[in-house]
Amino acid sequence: MERVTGIGGIFFKARDPEMLRNWYRDHLGIDVQSWGGTVFPWTDAGGMTTWSIFPATTEYLGSGPSPFMVNYRVKDLAALIAALREEGCAVDEKVDESEYGKFGWVTDPEGNRIELWEPPAGQ
Repeated sequence: MERVTGIGGIFFKARDPEMLRNWYRDHLGIDVQSWGGTVFPWTDAGGMTTWSIFPATTEYLGSGPSPFMVNYRVKDLAALIAALREEGCAVDEKVDESEYGKFGWVTDPEGNRIELWEPPAGQ
């Protein structure tokens, strides 16, 4: 079974998100949008990678010690979550589904939250 097919996004916490967004924009040329991040379109597959900074107080990235979360693209979220559960991994019970696709989460052995993303059909 094919599992991870790419990185869908990178998210991390900051004590001063606005300052850090400005630093990345000013010094690295990242086009930070009003929603707090940017999208890097893929040139070969029609997809994209999202980059965003969250406040240090966010719970979206989990409660573990890591200030970041990697979002991995997957082809079949339900099958992968089932496999991870069978393998004894710490899989979040919550699964979100919206116009952006399906999202699930697993935590690695060091407490890092990982987001799994099945894009909507056609992406």
